[in-house]
Amino acid sequence: MKIIRRVIIIVVVAFAVFYVIARPQDAANAVQVVVGAVIDAGTAVVNFFTALAGK
Repeated sequence: MKIIRRVIIIVVVAFAVFYVIARPQDAANAVQVVVGAVIDAGTAVVNFFTALAGK
């Protein structure tokens, strides 16, 4: 099982490196989308707890 996980990680990292080298603008856009989604999720959680606290 460990070897399968290691192979999958190596393939994903290799693809990411290839993507950054071959299409840097698209890779930057993809990172911006992911970071934006994480920020939006964090904001939603904060809003939820703020509303739950009644403030």
